[in-house]
Amino acid sequence: MTGTVAAAQDRRGGPLRRRLTGPALFVAVGLLLVLVAPAVLSPFRLDLLGKYLCYAIVAVGIGLAWGRGGMLTLGQGVFFGLGGYAMGMHLKLREAGPGGLPDFMVWSGVESLPALWRPFANPAFALAMVVLLPVTVAVLLGLLVFRQRVRGAYFAVLSQALAAAFVILLVGQQGLTGGTNGLTNFQMFYGLDLYQPGDKRILYLVVVGVLGGMFLLAWQLSRSRFGQLLLAVRDGEDRVRFLGYEPAVVKTIAFAVSAGMAGIAGALFVPMVGLLSPANLGIVASLELLIGVAIGGRFSLAGAVGGALLVNYAKTVFSEESADNWIYLQGAMFVVVMLWAPRGLAGLAADLRAAVRHRRRRPGRAVAAPVPSGTPAANGRGPVDSVVPVAPVERSPAGVSVAAANRAEEPA
Repeated sequence: MTGTVAAAQDRRGGPLRRRLTGPALFVAVGLLLVLVAPAVLSPFRLDLLGKYLCYAIVAVGIGLAWGRGGMLTLGQGVFFGLGGYAMGMHLKLREAGPGGLPDFMVWSGVESLPALWRPFANPAFALAMVVLLPVTVAVLLGLLVFRQRVRGAYFAVLSQALAAAFVILLVGQQGLTGGTNGLTNFQMFYGLDLYQPGDKRILYLVVVGVLGGMFLLAWQLSRSRFGQLLLAVRDGEDRVRFLGYEPAVVKTIAFAVSAGMAGIAGALFVPMVGLLSPANLGIVASLELLIGVAIGGRFSLAGAVGGALLVNYAKTVFSEESADNWIYLQGAMFVVVMLWAPRGLAGLAADLRAAVRHRRRRPGRAVAAPVPSGTPAANGRGPVDSVVPVAPVERSPAGVSVAAANRAEEPA
């Protein structure tokens, strides 16, 4: 009798409760970031949190491209840097004044403003380039490699090589990009004094708002028909091509959206931190972005955001507590999480929730056990939900659809 009542309550309240859990968590985290964090954190710690949130914006894009699209992007630092340098060039020109030169150009002996810099004096042009530059590069690269069916490890190595080449280019152009030091000493950001705590708090709120907007955009894309098609391409690219769709176009769109998010994050990183150098966008920086998503859980947008925040917070704590060994501690954290939770912390939480639901069901009901971490189906090489059998990709008059059983965990 008790089991019957519990099952009836689960049928009535379970789906509704699960639908409301995600929005409620989104609102709660938003209130925590907007109201609580500025009230309890010092200006220095609030700036650090703003920096972490910039990385979280990049993580949302990686979660879309890697988690939903299966594209292992090891070169997101390139797009992060393109957006950051577009914004940094404008800020340096504003501080130099009409006819003036940025400080590093004076130190490098440059006598006239290079032609490449002149359009960035216009604030609207700079804002447009923050998005258009990384998206254009991503579209060109995506169409070039995806049409040749380059994927998997080959695409990962190619994107990483692009990051290395980009850093070499920046370092070698001292008079044009600031070389190894990059762009530093930013004073103002569209009317905000970056040395005033009140103005920095406004900038922090802008970063929070942009992160929320990017998260909702990626969440909506994941739930749309395009998201279903992207998921189908990840799980069976050849089958989607056989149905008449072009996987290269689908992957290029997702890759470009991810690049645009990275560019916006880079543009906000510049005033939030006050500098941008090649060290912030090279191979190591790109790998750190990817590690955060892997630890949080690449199949969940919320996991990607949480992983980015956790990894960067741990980096700060480890470096403050043990300046000589922080990198080993951070590496150990990555190894431990990957050993015990191959799908990341979000995947581990999903396993625990599935186990709790399994225990609540009445005895004798035929329900498959949840997928334990470490199995081929749980480590990202197969469907992540084994409670119900895998269904094939289907084509309907409305487009490609993937059965619910074949979907990865929905972002919360």
